[in-house]
Amino acid sequence: MKSHLPSLAQVLPCPTEPPERSNWQEAEEILQTSLPSDFKDLIDVYGAGLIDDYLLLAAPGCPNDVYDLIKLTNERTEANRSLWEFEDAPIEMQDEGNRLICWATTDNGEYLYWLVQPDDDPEKRCLMLNDASGETWERFDMTVTQFLAAVLTGDIHSEVLWNRFPQEEHSFSSALSL
Repeated sequence: MKSHLPSLAQVLPCPTEPPERSNWQEAEEILQTSLPSDFKDLIDVYGAGLIDDYLLLAAPGCPNDVYDLIKLTNERTEANRSLWEFEDAPIEMQDEGNRLICWATTDNGEYLYWLVQPDDDPEKRCLMLNDASGETWERFDMTVTQFLAAVLTGDIHSEVLWNRFPQEEHSFSSALSL
């Protein structure tokens, strides 16, 4: 899958100052998997931050720990494990070794993940979105940059995300400024 970062940059203004570089090698060692290159490119250009005052884009090692991909993933792994003791996990999680890495969340408590499967190709991972109740899941077979560009232009719609997202004029605020 290719990066749709140029398409995204046409609709979502890039920050005027470049973000701190993420330590991708360390993050991938901690997560025990490679991360998709389009996501690394996205974070290298935008950094962690808030899109349209709603979607919190996470980056590994972000000093504003609300936006730290590693911390967010660890918290969601534990929360989902507890939830799935009493409720059904999405069907994609029923295969042995499948797991989720959380790359974004929202002000309303929705979570956006990659589905990581044993020996998968990080460039072909699907996205899984979960509503605030934890019961509704959506799957998108596309990259993060493709998803963000498509949702911000209205080319795709999510039933999980807030109905007031996206806004008409798109904004990005660095996590370091929040």
